[in-house]
Amino acid sequence: MIKSFIRWSATLSLLGSTLIGTWFAQMPKVIALPETEVVKVLQGVPVFTITTDEGSPLIRTLEDDRKIIQVFISQQDANQFLTQFKEVQPELANQFKVQALSLGEVYRVALTSNKEQEPFTFAYIPMRSAVESAKKVLSDNGQEYQGGVPLFILRGGPENSMLTIQQNDQEVIPFFFEKAPIQAIAEQMKKDQPDIAATMKIEVVPLEFVIGLLQSEDDAMLKQIQLVPSEETIKFIQDAIQSQQNQGQ
Repeated sequence: MIKSFIRWSATLSLLGSTLIGTWFAQMPKVIALPETEVVKVLQGVPVFTITTDEGSPLIRTLEDDRKIIQVFISQQDANQFLTQFKEVQPELANQFKVQALSLGEVYRVALTSNKEQEPFTFAYIPMRSAVESAKKVLSDNGQEYQGGVPLFILRGGPENSMLTIQQNDQEVIPFFFEKAPIQAIAEQMKKDQPDIAATMKIEVVPLEFVIGLLQSEDDAMLKQIQLVPSEETIKFIQDAIQSQQNQGQ
């Protein structure tokens, strides 16, 4: 778990990044990224599942006999689900707790599950507020929300490309779990680069699509994707890192 907190701390540096007017063009289709590279992109984001103290996940069986494990993007949503679970089945639910783990770890487990005789799938549970924001963005763009965990990106420039941000000595392509940060970037660019800002548009891309893209294509640009957690999750990361530091002292 300590290693996970160290990985998550790297995502916090994006908050102090300097905005630059650089845009990535469309990504060409080739072969899949190696598993290690996919995990590297995903591992900076904590998500939340319901597990026993020993780490065994709560597996739900649907009416069609499919087995799923719920993965909550929001810790609050996971806590709320567990509270409701305890109200319905207190004896069983008291064996479980909310556990944080890296999205990269979820991806690894998913690959292992696909090789089992009775595989299960992960059901990602998006934040309600993010879904409402996504519905508004998609509606403004003449589209409809089709499900999934929404990620918010900014496109614009001469080729309608994705905005990049300078993080230390590297350029990263930010995908935000909330609309507010990307909206703030768009507003700032209206002041700094009004010509480019006039071409900009916020778009929504499902997390599940991004993971599929990482699995199916191999391009250097994909390695520069930076998933930026919600404000709630960033606070969780900060508290977790501080707790680890205090334990070390």
